[in-house]
Amino acid sequence: MKNYILSNIRLVTPSGVVENAALWAENGLIRYAGPADNLPPTADGRFPRKNANGAWAVPAFIDLHIHGFGGFGPELGTPEALLEMSQHLARQGVGAFCPTLYCARPEQTQRLLCALAPAVGKETGAQILGFHLEGPFISPAKPGVMKPQDISAPDVSVLERFWQAAQGHLAAMTLAPELTGLGPVIDFCKEHHILMQAGHTDATYAQMAQAAGQGITHVTHLFNAMRPLHHREPAAVGYVLTHREISCEIIADGFHVRPEIISFLREIKPVQHIIAVTDALLPTGQTQPPFIANGEEVFLDNGVWKRKADGVIAGSALTMHQALKNLVAWGYPLVQAVLCTATNAADRLQKTELGRLEIGAPARIVLLDKDLNLQEVLQP
Repeated sequence: MKNYILSNIRLVTPSGVVENAALWAENGLIRYAGPADNLPPTADGRFPRKNANGAWAVPAFIDLHIHGFGGFGPELGTPEALLEMSQHLARQGVGAFCPTLYCARPEQTQRLLCALAPAVGKETGAQILGFHLEGPFISPAKPGVMKPQDISAPDVSVLERFWQAAQGHLAAMTLAPELTGLGPVIDFCKEHHILMQAGHTDATYAQMAQAAGQGITHVTHLFNAMRPLHHREPAAVGYVLTHREISCEIIADGFHVRPEIISFLREIKPVQHIIAVTDALLPTGQTQPPFIANGEEVFLDNGVWKRKADGVIAGSALTMHQALKNLVAWGYPLVQAVLCTATNAADRLQKTELGRLEIGAPARIVLLDKDLNLQEVLQP
């Protein structure tokens, strides 16, 4: 249903909640969103009206860091797998996402991007915003679950081949800012509007400061796979916490980072610079083993995926909807939780037409009941 009027909604906007609101969608775009009393008379009577019974209306979620869902993901290496992932995510309220590729040998990543790129633009579920490359220019000292043999030194010619293989659909790249020879890679990312993210890094505070001056002003899963904060060497973590202009991902499952720390983060950092991500793995949502991620068997332990071989945390089983509920439970007002799960991500990628319910935006709408449970997901 592309043409309709939603009535009796509680509209969540970046500046607050509009009670007793209405939303008019036509041909997949929002034509009006605001107080019901101000609904243009040209809309009333022309389109079917749907009573939302006081549901919260929030923009569809945006996940900038996700490896897979429902048994599908980029590691399967086919456009069909990526399109199935898009469909599964849409049913969970996700409106857009960055399929995230693991660190791999350059030739393997190049082949994978060549195979996956034809899917971009063909999705009918969640929109593919471009690929997020989580490597290979990361620190051998902070591989996390990445395979050490797949990490490589910065080489701009490798990134050029990635760009060509992806047909220009590279949205973001995780880099360790302390690596020698990163300058040409940074220049290429700037020229091609690839978001640079400091992550899987052993950077000191000074090295992160230098990187920020070069344009690396966003951070991959803050606190995870990076040198920890120390009172005499604050490291990259300390730089992010003490510089309000630096934005950061946070895996909002309560296991990768304790809820108390996620609550603390909003006290010292502008909430507009906090972006919730899932870092969810391909078997998230699957019910029958074996569960395979990045070619290795994983198991679910207390809400996180761990590598069966050694118990190392491999990623989360989080959904963006659950991330929103978690943030609210941990002290974020709903308006702020929506910023962190939708609006901020759109703004960080300069896709400001997404992540908000306003005139001209795609009608990707999530209706939540009073307990923030999914009531309905509306697609353009």
